[in-house]
Amino acid sequence: MTLLGRGCAVVLLAPLLLPAQDLREFEKRVTEFTLANGLHFIVAERHEAPVVSFHTYVNAGSVDDPLGKSGLAHMFEHMAFKGTPRIGTTNWPAEKKALEAVEAIYDKLEAERRKEFRADGEVIRKLEAELQKAVEAANRYVAPNAYPRIIEENGGVGLNAGTGLDSTNYYYNFPSNRTELWFLLESQRFLTPVFREFYKERDVVREERRMRIESSPQGKLMEALLSTAFAAHPYGRSPAGWASDIENLRVEDAESFYRTYYVPGNMTIAIVGDVEAAAMRRMAEKYFGRLPARPLPPRVITREPDQAGPKRVEVESPSQPLVFVGYKRPDQHDNDDPVFDVISGILASGRTGLLYREMVRDKKLSLAAMTAATFPDAKYRNLFLFFLVPAIGHSTDDNLKAFYDLLERFKKEKVDTETLDRVKTKTRAGLIRQLDNNAGLASLLASYYVNYGDWRKLFTSIDEINRVTAEDVQRVARQYFVDEHKTVAYLYQDKAAAGGAR
Repeated sequence: MTLLGRGCAVVLLAPLLLPAQDLREFEKRVTEFTLANGLHFIVAERHEAPVVSFHTYVNAGSVDDPLGKSGLAHMFEHMAFKGTPRIGTTNWPAEKKALEAVEAIYDKLEAERRKEFRADGEVIRKLEAELQKAVEAANRYVAPNAYPRIIEENGGVGLNAGTGLDSTNYYYNFPSNRTELWFLLESQRFLTPVFREFYKERDVVREERRMRIESSPQGKLMEALLSTAFAAHPYGRSPAGWASDIENLRVEDAESFYRTYYVPGNMTIAIVGDVEAAAMRRMAEKYFGRLPARPLPPRVITREPDQAGPKRVEVESPSQPLVFVGYKRPDQHDNDDPVFDVISGILASGRTGLLYREMVRDKKLSLAAMTAATFPDAKYRNLFLFFLVPAIGHSTDDNLKAFYDLLERFKKEKVDTETLDRVKTKTRAGLIRQLDNNAGLASLLASYYVNYGDWRKLFTSIDEINRVTAEDVQRVARQYFVDEHKTVAYLYQDKAAAGGAR
């Protein structure tokens, strides 16, 4: 939701376009503090309107899912909206006993299943029926949607969350006179979460996978690309979770994930809007200071080995052909990270991008030709992704041949000054557009702090873009857009099936 008019935003963000001393003026609006338990807060005061945006950034995502339990980070995100012992229940003591009964029956079921071929099928069927009844009994104590309803009744908007590869984010906006209510609600859901309706919500997560991956040709292709490109690193695991993993997740798995990764030192909260920093600190101490300090979670130590040569994967589908071409690239901390952003702008900045002009407009080989400078996420070594949609009457091979020819010319010829300057200007403008509301700024302040150790990187990254030269662009393209870094994934139609259908 846009909380400030775009014209107003340009005025407010004008310091972003000015020399470094003006950044110091912006810093006067920002206050940072860390609680004794390790939870870090960033508060940016904006008093232009009586609204405030809150963003909780948890430095854990699907890359942290344990082996055999993919989808677990996403599963806990769903649980974080289910309430607490006081919110979301009609009778907590009775509900607590009912939830314990569910897990006791599930333990018996799991014990029998572990016998594998020696398991008694009749025992399993009886336990499954008992489990279903126990789940239904526990769900009768649920007050549906109590947590979001409280927020909406008090003027909250934009309530949502998202689980990515590298992080999980929770956010919404409140009128500024409801700030203390946010502190109460947000702290409670991470202090005393209740895993109610877990198995009902597990079905929801499973259905999301079905819609986003299994019923989506693009989702299937993306999953195939990642599992082919990454042999060792968890970026190769499906971000949506594998179906069999999701179907077997247990409450104890989600509880373990919560205790391991939702520790104060692994969380950062950004608050942007009509607030006073001193008051935010008092409330943070009062409400979030109760979260117990716990050790930081384990790091992902698996490194993706160097690729020995080009990889290729085909996915059969009756849909429109699609092509992904990914090239391995360094993580977000590499000195060449801003160069990849500029390259993406040169090749695919809308109708002025080189890919669009040649592949779509002039040769009419493609319906769309796009790039992603970072895919699927940025904390670890990832991919620079090209995405092609062949036009009717043109094959995948036609598109790939023209694309490779274009890429080789791009590597041989330096980009002209006019194009480079235009892309830099558009990149800066794109960053500013992300900051045209409190919610966007809160998200970026938290993200940049966690990923770079300083939210100021959000501003200094503009200088890094400005320093990119035509020589940098050519050097990086030649170094990384090579066969030994390449993975190609595309959809194809079975010719016999396609002919029969016609």
